[in-house]
Amino acid sequence: MYGTVDGGPPPGGGAFTVVAAGDIAAQCTASDSGCAHPKTAALARQIDPKFYLTMGDNQYDDARIADFRAYYDKSWGTFKDKTHPVPGNHETYDPAGPLAGYKAYFGNIAYPQGKSYYSFDEGNWHFIALDSNAFDQAAQIDWLKADLAANGKQCIAAYWHHPLYSSGGHGNDPVSKPVWKILYAAKADLVLNGHDHHYERFAPQNADGKAAADGIVEIVGGMGGAEPYPIEQVQPNSQKRISGQYGVLKLDFTDSGYGWTYVAADGSVKDTSPKYSCH
Repeated sequence: MYGTVDGGPPPGGGAFTVVAAGDIAAQCTASDSGCAHPKTAALARQIDPKFYLTMGDNQYDDARIADFRAYYDKSWGTFKDKTHPVPGNHETYDPAGPLAGYKAYFGNIAYPQGKSYYSFDEGNWHFIALDSNAFDQAAQIDWLKADLAANGKQCIAAYWHHPLYSSGGHGNDPVSKPVWKILYAAKADLVLNGHDHHYERFAPQNADGKAAADGIVEIVGGMGGAEPYPIEQVQPNSQKRISGQYGVLKLDFTDSGYGWTYVAADGSVKDTSPKYSCH
């Protein structure tokens, strides 16, 4: 465990901040006072992290390239070059073909290794960006196993759209369970998801939903701008749930651990996590 008096990350060459959210660009702009994604983008830009993560459903409703340019590009797109995205189910609805608008908009940013899934390193952390629309395809699973086997970093975070566990309207998504088992075996630390439009954090748990000291911490962060979903069925190990409040995750990473705050669009901190050490 680590911590400082002010609650921030301890000093050191390996400390960095990341901003993350999913379920972002509804078909509206800043000229509409009820439009949330320009507000979460302004907050995200103000935090000025090392980079940004998106957990899918970046653009509604069908993620067409014209909609990406008209909506997402005007808000979160202003820091596209510092963003590491993943696709959600709405990216598969594009009439031009699944992920067509997503790939056209993000290009090599979303396909740095030629696939809709990829990995990268920062400090002592290995980040794995996955496409949960394709968890049933052996190619991605084989790639994940090889990527983890080749990883030399102490700490591991993975992110994708569909959460294995969620207390929101979509609920638990078993499509993610095989991936959780692989990550758990590799001693992964953190999983970030979207899909349900609320904020939620879970205590460390294994793929079977059992609390475990060596388990993975999961955060649902689908509050980037799409209409909020209510909490419906509270899951075991769920520690905190906030619905109806747009915002972003401000994640603070060090060489040996991490913690985060959930920051609302008005800049107020709505939740502060425990401090976790890497496995």
